[in-house]
Amino acid sequence: MDPCPPPDPNQRGIGLSVRGLCKSYDGHPVLEDINFEVRPGELFVIMGPSGSGKTVLLKHLIGLEQPDAGQICVGGVPVGSPEMLDRHRVAMVFQSGALLNSLTVGENVGLYLSEHRLKPPEEIRRIVAEKLALVGLKDVEDKMPSELSGGMRKRAALARALVMDPQLILYDEPTSELDPLIAVTIGEEILRLNRRMGVTSVVVTHERELAFGIAHRMAILFQGRLLALGTPEEVRASPHPEVQRFLQAGFHFDSPSEANQGAPHHEKHP
Repeated sequence: MDPCPPPDPNQRGIGLSVRGLCKSYDGHPVLEDINFEVRPGELFVIMGPSGSGKTVLLKHLIGLEQPDAGQICVGGVPVGSPEMLDRHRVAMVFQSGALLNSLTVGENVGLYLSEHRLKPPEEIRRIVAEKLALVGLKDVEDKMPSELSGGMRKRAALARALVMDPQLILYDEPTSELDPLIAVTIGEEILRLNRRMGVTSVVVTHERELAFGIAHRMAILFQGRLLALGTPEEVRASPHPEVQRFLQAGFHFDSPSEANQGAPHHEKHP
């Protein structure tokens, strides 16, 4: 296997490289020869329908799964290696937010710093307040996660990721289970943090509006294979039939009356 590409010392964010990644379970291929690179500071989206292999790929990117073949490099070193853990800071924003219900919001956000005893308590409180304010949350440190709305919990999870001053953030379905308006604000927050901090961001989602609204570049995954890779404009122009089928999926009626065919009719009574 070729050595991992070296990191760019002039960039705050770190790159990610996936080469020849393959994974099978019980002889059934789940990922087949996946190849792509994420540039330092880039906002890269991995998109695809349910069952396409997105979750399995994400587990490989954070080192929870080992590939059958291929290599994943983060910041110039193999993912999950002691060198990566020593040199680079990688944060994960989970689909559910993964806030601990027994801790306050402030304790959740500052958990990385307090568990590793990296800062004194006063400094942790200052950093927690700073990161919460950065994602639009103020005066919530003493609240419990159950007191927050779904969108606020997502923001608190973002703040927790920012506490470790990451060079790479991985997002797992960040707008799932949110209403459309709140989903837009979370997408805007991801884009704003990427621009403001220069951190490399990888977003895994099936939401087309989110993907095309925030991505610098994107990849379309389908049945474990990478079908399209490029800018949003390049992906939209892909001639692959499965890519176009996914991008154009939806309800298509010629008129409102056609959509209402078969609907029950209620008699009007005077």
